[in-house]
Amino acid sequence: MKIIVLGAGRVGSSVAQHLASEANDITVVDSRSEVLRELQDRLDLRTVVGHASHPDVLEQAGAPDADMVIAVTSSDETNMVACQIAYTLFRTPTKIARVRAVEYLNRREIFAQEALPVDVLIGPEDLVTSYVHRLIEHPGALQVLDFADGMVSLVAVRAYYGGSLVGSELRALADHMPGIQTRVAAIFRRGKAIIPEGNTVIEADDEVFFIASKKNIRAITAELRQIDKTYKRIVIAGGGNIGKRVAERLEPRYQVKIIEHNLARARELSETLDRAIVLRGDAADEELLIEESIDATDVFCALTNDDEANILSAMLAKRLGARKVMALINRPSYVDLVESGIIDIAISPQQVTIGALLAHVRRGDVVAVHSLRRGAAEAIEAVAHGDSRTSRVVGRRVGEIKLPKGSTIGCVVRGDEVIMARGDTVIEAEDHVILFLVDKSRIGEVERLFQVDVTFL
Repeated sequence: MKIIVLGAGRVGSSVAQHLASEANDITVVDSRSEVLRELQDRLDLRTVVGHASHPDVLEQAGAPDADMVIAVTSSDETNMVACQIAYTLFRTPTKIARVRAVEYLNRREIFAQEALPVDVLIGPEDLVTSYVHRLIEHPGALQVLDFADGMVSLVAVRAYYGGSLVGSELRALADHMPGIQTRVAAIFRRGKAIIPEGNTVIEADDEVFFIASKKNIRAITAELRQIDKTYKRIVIAGGGNIGKRVAERLEPRYQVKIIEHNLARARELSETLDRAIVLRGDAADEELLIEESIDATDVFCALTNDDEANILSAMLAKRLGARKVMALINRPSYVDLVESGIIDIAISPQQVTIGALLAHVRRGDVVAVHSLRRGAAEAIEAVAHGDSRTSRVVGRRVGEIKLPKGSTIGCVVRGDEVIMARGDTVIEAEDHVILFLVDKSRIGEVERLFQVDVTFL
């Protein structure tokens, strides 16, 4: 695809890198020439220096024959106007804009085709908020991703010594949990992917990805690790957009404290939040954390816009006795480094956002994409169309489908029914198929599987 990325900030650069690695024709626009030079040195893409919403800049970037514009500058207004210009002057088919301000997002009618023609709205703060909320809802999980309108979840957990299934073959899963439907989609052991088979033995410290209905997640997690108690007490470091939204989402069900160093912002939060306790102070202040009983805290979430502050405050909270600590980390190079140490979960806003974008880049009828393991792997929800003549999947058993190496079909959602995929499961038209790819470079082969031959049309 020919894609124009407007904005070379952290999200824009990550998106460009991700898409360029898949042989797309990428052009990045930014007003900072030095940032673009650095990007061009690393990646196979074009760059254009200029203001993202100016017509001549968009034309220079190739808007007249572009398939898609992804506007992710730091300005909501620039992103919206750029989509308007791309549609009005160049009839760009797909226009995606990052919009943060809730004042815009609450009035969706302004993004209609006859007003501001934005096809897809991406709100990173909302995506990260939902991501954090799911992790807190499911104690022990490293990642929780929803498919099929929330009917199915893909969950990553780290297998611990003492888990019932550790040291057992995967086929024993059914014996341990009769009546509970699940499928292990992939296992990562010491950073390398293992395609699961019935005789695969789960080892302690394996990162296990399994697919299940939401109601069964806790039971399956208990088989792989010592189950964490339900969380009650949450401390949030940072009262910015994400910290505030997480507090708003959690305060009805949890005891929430939020630490904000800026006095004016702390006052604003105390007036806005209903039940959360707002503390003015430094989240890396040892005395403050001890005074606020950090050793009785279930989850400490460091959500400021400063990576180093998040890392340090999370490490301190863990040392002082917090059960689980999470840190929001923007720099990709920090994520692996941090998760291999004292911090339990590193949250990458770029990876969360990229997943939301990829569903609109993928060919075939792909309705959801989640980027996994810092972009190395992907989970995809694709809809099967056509019939046995026009489709490579419809009317065929899962065992007959020629999947690329390193990919597995985890489950099939048919109407209100969730079917765990076995070798003899037959794919029907309009089924939602959940696939897992440990090798992202094979994505094109998976896309082609779900593209309908022209004879179907």
